[in-house]
Amino acid sequence: MSNYPLSYKLSWLPRFLKPSLGGDVRDFAPIAATTIIDPPPARKVRLAFVGDISAVANRSAPECDPMIAKLLGSADLVIGNCESPIVEQPSVALGTRFGTHHAMSERFLAEALTALGIARERLVLSLANNHVLDQGVAGFNETVASLKRLGIRTIGTAKKGPVEQVKVGPLTIGFAAFTLWRNADAGPFTKLVSMQSDPSAWPKGAADKSIDLTCAIPHWDWEFRHFPQPQTQALARLLAGYGVGLIAGHHAHVVQPVQWVGKTLVAYGLGDFLGTALARQPWPGRIGGIFVVDVSADLGRRGAIAGYRMHPFMRLRAGGHERLVPVEALAGRMKSKVEVRLKAIFGD
Repeated sequence: MSNYPLSYKLSWLPRFLKPSLGGDVRDFAPIAATTIIDPPPARKVRLAFVGDISAVANRSAPECDPMIAKLLGSADLVIGNCESPIVEQPSVALGTRFGTHHAMSERFLAEALTALGIARERLVLSLANNHVLDQGVAGFNETVASLKRLGIRTIGTAKKGPVEQVKVGPLTIGFAAFTLWRNADAGPFTKLVSMQSDPSAWPKGAADKSIDLTCAIPHWDWEFRHFPQPQTQALARLLAGYGVGLIAGHHAHVVQPVQWVGKTLVAYGLGDFLGTALARQPWPGRIGGIFVVDVSADLGRRGAIAGYRMHPFMRLRAGGHERLVPVEALAGRMKSKVEVRLKAIFGD
């Protein structure tokens, strides 16, 4: 049914309980670089990438610290991963109850976006992930219809092709969203969801000169590991070699580092934006990241990355929902633990 290797399946619970820090931070880039282009561009577009979105850990809309809402409101476009099918009545009732199958209602998503300060017209959600068929083909179709009704643009479906153009102010961004993982049989899954990770198989139109920046949104890597697997890094190099200039990944459910691969900027994993693994989970899995990237719109430098910053935050329990808080707003022992972990991932 799924395509996970046995070693992956056996390691899921141990890594969920204790996310791995196995890796070398010296191989990666700083948490922020805000003066990449000198002089800074006169015109730029701001992209804000967020992690996986689900209602698994939220019976009601989350609370959002004003600093996070302000940050998201500063973006010209917010890009995230819709980890849960949007259905009014789950078709897999037992699995949904225990969290093995995801689902959220249209009302929940709408209320969550309002609480987070994300305007629907400035939001793009990828459907290329392993959980998108958790409520069957009918649930997938209902999800697509719900997002259209909400006025939210989607990427990552097989029907639209591997690269989709989105206008963001004066720029055209080409988004290539795909998943390496699936929880359903290959037949129905690949007919609906993009699994095209090989850029050499993308249509020639994917390299259209009207695209100012090609951005990959992969659902890749192994869960609950703060450092990417060698095969994930190899795929990043392959994408970079085919002209992908920016990569923002999902699926690990923990924050992962940033890396330059030539001129390509890679954020390997943003963790969860709204909790997706289980309602209760150890604290390292509750650290998320908002990856903000400024892209030049100046003539002669259109599509060049002008600066970036990973903004870590924490998802705290607040009754039947989560509260999103910037790391700097934490206090006491929790703040110290989170800062130590972030230093292990991003360095000084």
